[in-house]
Parts: sequence; C-alpha cells; structure tokens
Amino acid sequence: MTNRTYKTGPCREQLSLLPARVEDYVGRDNPVRAIEAYVCALDLEKLGFRHAGGGIGAGQPSYDPADLLKAYLYGYLNRVRSSRRLEQEAQRNLELMWLLKGLTPGYRTIANFRRDNWAALKATNREFVLLLRELQLLGGELVAIDGAFFHGDASKASIKTKKRLAEQLVAIDRDIEEYGKALASNDATEEAHSSGDEDGGSRNSGAVADKLAALMARRAKAQADLDRLKDSAETQLSTTDADARLLSKRGHVLAGYNVQIAVDDKHKLIVASEVVNDGNDTGQLCEVAMAAKEALGVETLQAVADTGYYNGAALKECEEGGIVAYVPLPKRTGGLEEQGRFTHEAFSYDAEADAYRCPAGELLRPMNGVKTNSGGRLEIRSVSRKSICKACHLREQCLGQKSDKRTIYRWQHEAVIERHRERMKEAGALMRQRACLVEHPFGTLKCRAGYRHFLVRGFAKVRGEWSLMALCYNLARVLNILGFDGFVAFFANRTAEKAILHVLRAVVPAIGRAAASMKRLSANLGQNLAIICVRFSTAA
Repeated sequence: MTNRTYKTGPCREQLSLLPARVEDYVGRDNPVRAIEAYVCALDLEKLGFRHAGGGIGAGQPSYDPADLLKAYLYGYLNRVRSSRRLEQEAQRNLELMWLLKGLTPGYRTIANFRRDNWAALKATNREFVLLLRELQLLGGELVAIDGAFFHGDASKASIKTKKRLAEQLVAIDRDIEEYGKALASNDATEEAHSSGDEDGGSRNSGAVADKLAALMARRAKAQADLDRLKDSAETQLSTTDADARLLSKRGHVLAGYNVQIAVDDKHKLIVASEVVNDGNDTGQLCEVAMAAKEALGVETLQAVADTGYYNGAALKECEEGGIVAYVPLPKRTGGLEEQGRFTHEAFSYDAEADAYRCPAGELLRPMNGVKTNSGGRLEIRSVSRKSICKACHLREQCLGQKSDKRTIYRWQHEAVIERHRERMKEAGALMRQRACLVEHPFGTLKCRAGYRHFLVRGFAKVRGEWSLMALCYNLARVLNILGFDGFVAFFANRTAEKAILHVLRAVVPAIGRAAASMKRLSANLGQNLAIICVRFSTAA
C-alpha cells in the first residue's frame, strides 16, 4: 500500500506571539467594506435614528445606531434577517466581527433597533434613491409598476371576515343545540334512574354543561367580532397582526401585504415603493407613479403596468400629474362577443354631434342629465330609437331578444380613455419591456434571497422592514454596476465632505464670536482713546 500524506493545520493549543488580526481575514474587496463606507457616509441623526446624537443619560452607553444598521445591512444582503441569527453571527462570523469591531449586541437590542427605527429606515431608503440620481444611475424617463403579495406574521385562520364569522356562528349554534339536547337527555336519564349510579350521571351532566359553557363563550366572542366589523368600515378583522389582510390572486390566498414598486428602466433599480393591505392593484397606479416622479425629480414620466392597474379615474389623475400611463385595456365584453353581438367599441363617437353612431350609421340620442354608476363615475347615456332599431338589418347583432333599443354609457372624461386607447396601439414593445423590468426585483428578493414574508407586525414596522429589503437590493445592484473601487471611492469622498462640513459648522460660529468680540474690543478702545484725547487737551 502507498502511504498518503495530507495537509495538516497547526495545533489548536500552539501559542502565537503575533496572533492574526481579524483585518487579515477580510479581503480588500470584501463587500463588508462597502457597507462600512456607505454607513459612515450617512448622517444618522438627520435621518432620525434613535440615539444617533450620542448618550442620553447615566448608565451603560447604548450601541451606536451605525453599528446596528451595518449588522442589518449585512444580514439582509446575506439572507440573515432574524435577530437571534444576527446575534449568533456576530459571535462567530469574521466578516461581521470586523464590521462591528467585535461588538456582540443581544438579539433584543437588534430586534428593537428594527422596531423603533422604521421611519429612519424609510428615510434612508429614500436618500439612497437621491444618491442614485447623483450617480446618474437613473434614466428618469420610464418606470415599470407592479405589485406582489408577501406573507405577514399572521395565519389565514387569524383573519376573520363577515362571511367566516357568520358561518362560525351557525356552526356554534348547531353545536349548542346538540349539547343542549344531550344535557336534557342526561337530566331525564338521571331522574329515571335516581336510585342508580347518581355520581355517573352527575359527571356526564357536568362535562356536557362545561362544554356548553365553552361554546357560549365562543359564540359571544364571535358575535362581538361580527358586531365590530359591522360598526366599522373594515371588511376583515385580524387578531394577530391588526393590519394584515387576506389577499387573493388567481385562486391563491394568503394573509399578508401587497408590496407596490416602481422600477427605473436604466438599471432596474427601485425608485419608489409602498406597502398596502389591499389585494386589488386598481387604485395604486397614480400614487406609486407620482412617488416615482417625485423621487426622480422630473417633470414628466412614462409609467407601464399590467392590466390589473387599469382604471379610468387613475388614468385621469396620472394625465393631470404629468404621468403618461400605459396599461393594457381589460377585456370586459367577452359575453357580448360570445353571443355575436356588437361591443361598446363598435359604436364610434361623433364629437361634432356629441353622440355615438351605431354600426349601421345611425345616431344615438344623448339623454338629459347624468347617471352615477356603481363605481361612482358620472356617465351620460346615449339611447337609440326604437323605430330605427326595429327595422335595422343588424338588429340581431346589436340587441338581445328582449331589448328594443341600445344604450351606450359615456364617462364624463371619456376623452382620457380614448387618448389612452390610441397610445396603447403602439405600446407593444413597452409592454414587453415592462415584464423584464419589474419582475426582476421581485424575482431577486423572493427566489434568490428567499424573502417571501415579513418578520414584524403592523404597517409601520412592515414598511420599515420592506425599506431594508429595497435598500439592500439597490445597494447590491449599485455595487455590481460601479464596481467595488468606484463604490467605496464615492462614499469615501462623501465621508470626507461630511467631516469638512462638521468642522466648518463648529469653526464658523467660533469665528463669528471672535469677530464680534474684536468688534466690541475695538469699540471700547475707540471710546477709551476719545476720553484720553479729551483729558489730554483739557490738561494742555
């Protein structure tokens, strides 16, 4: 046999006069150095982080918010979000040991930082978008908007709807009735056999009575929850996370939140985002697009979204706000097409006559006044003539069997829809680009990083955690775009500028005070010289 030798490390008990530094284990291009450069360039006190101004009293000093922010950025970039996991990593991970300079904060301290600084985390995410503008990494011409569901820290069973509560009450009433019958049966049996085993009958009756009391308590609670929903404007009630809701899309139901993002087309960076608990995207288009426009600092902006965002009122708001929206029109006339009848699009609008013209060329008369539809829109009705429809050769393709006239409804701001419809005729390339842009961040966060749920509860804290996710996504992309050296150099310059400004803020007031003192001194000297001159002239 051939004897093989293997590499061996030094003995664990061997003494070393010059132990290796932690610095030696962190390469010069290690991403933790980028995190260090970025956080050192931030004005944490201005961003609103707690205790950013230093100690606030006697006792053990608090941890620097910069160190805790570094820990979270490192964790979210490396798929470590749990405060307990971060506590463990701080004690064994050389990169995190270097980043925190050997500090080992406890998991409660780490968790409380994320909980208490949600507003500062949102501000940090917004400021990073401003840095992206300074770095000229944003195109500022086109954004893609989309939403995705994220699980909340609540189960589907913990969220109650009116329908679910009503069904629960029916089931409880049925059980109460059955237990009531069982209790009555036990009582009758006990009376009939009073000379027999009285203890056994008492035990059975007592058990049934206890279960009946528990059911009554459950019924009272369910009724109170139902009354609470009826009194409020809410449709759901969550007992675990008050702001989480049941969201449904394509048959998939989860308890959580709907995250809306706007992605710039130049480098697929998130420029605006919001967390809502409405599963319908219809009312989110304008708000997210306007937030993106403000973040980009532009006068006009193109925004593309999928069919779920189509809404006439939202398109009108976007047009008034300088947003050119591209949203595919939903197909809502499938029933008429299946019946072989003309849809609304087959009726052309005659602007001069302010009326619709049917496929046969006849005008539909606009009715006086307006009608409010179920969605709250004010619409003008245009109605055909019965006599013309009765003799029309296209009657079967236009009217139902029991109809004798056709009515077309026109929204007061239908011109907005018409302009949008014309834009969409040439928007095929933009819609294909939309999927490539906006699906990238969600795919990266959900599939690569595994961030499909939130660890915290409530709108405020959930929005703070989402800000951390979005910030780390943008941070990782910018690091890849600029390269390590360019990224660190940029933030090193910002740190130097911040230090100079700090010195100037301290020096300028001191110079002003010195100048004021010199001015007062010169004034006093002038007065003293005048007195001396007067005394000298008097003595002469």
